[in-house]
Amino acid sequence: MDDVTIEPIDLAARAEEALAVQALAFGLTDEEVAVRLQIVTRHAEYPGVIALGALHGRRLVGFGYGMPNHRGHWWSTVIQPYLEATGNGRWLDDSFAVTELHVLPAHQGRGLGRTMISELCERSGLPRSILSAIDEETPARRLYRGLGYADLARPVLFPNTDRPYAVMGADLPLRRR
Repeated sequence: MDDVTIEPIDLAARAEEALAVQALAFGLTDEEVAVRLQIVTRHAEYPGVIALGALHGRRLVGFGYGMPNHRGHWWSTVIQPYLEATGNGRWLDDSFAVTELHVLPAHQGRGLGRTMISELCERSGLPRSILSAIDEETPARRLYRGLGYADLARPVLFPNTDRPYAVMGADLPLRRR
């Protein structure tokens, strides 16, 4: 991590670059990138959004962003019935939603994701955090568990995808190593 710095970024100005990172890290098609670019650009304007980039020189090799969760946001309306069915509806309030967190494959395993998510949550000033992750045993899920996130609802099905997700939550501050 010595040659990579983590710092706040202008999400709107770097949205295309961020989506290029996400496409490689998450395996997105050009069509998925186009749709997500519109979403990220819209999110960049939301009140309370916090965005961090992992920079190797000027090149973005990772990014993460999130915002205070609002029940009226699309993501929140999708996960609400799942959380309420498991008795975890309270997690929709006073929570920082980690919206995206991605690191280029060549830079994974170096602590960049851990540092970015920890810093995002710390900067939020909120008492807890929620996120969704693909409901499989992945390095991302192991990272989140190591930070103190636990499954709140699973499987969660989002429109336009066949992959089940898990909604996870953690009290803040996140667990240190």
